Amino acid sequence: VQLQASGGGLVQPGGSLRLSCTASESAAHYDAIGWIRQSPGKEREGVSCISSRSTFYADSVKGRFTISKDNSMNIVHLQMNDLQPEDTAVYYCAADVRCTYFSGDYWKLINNWGKGTLVTVSS
Repeated sequence: VQLQASGGGLVQPGGSLRLSCTASESAAHYDAIGWIRQSPGKEREGVSCISSRSTFYADSVKGRFTISKDNSMNIVHLQMNDLQPEDTAVYYCAADVRCTYFSGDYWKLINNWGKGTLVTVSS
């Protein structure tokens, strides 16, 4: 499974970015694709996930981030609005069988990861 993340960058507080995760055809075996981030000095945390059955958002991003999937292109987008300095992190695209794996500490069980893309929110 190959997952390619893109779209990171430097943005001012209150700004927006859109991350994209392009999945290989073999990723079709995994219904859930989403994002996990790691901020400096902190453990990784699940951010958002989308599957055929559900979507997941961490409480810290609800109302600000929106996840969507282009099934024809097998690309998952994460629209991030009203970004804040605490959103600064490396964002990893990951895939698994259900979005449950993106909540709590279950991310530790995910086996399919892409390289991360850095998001920096700073004035």
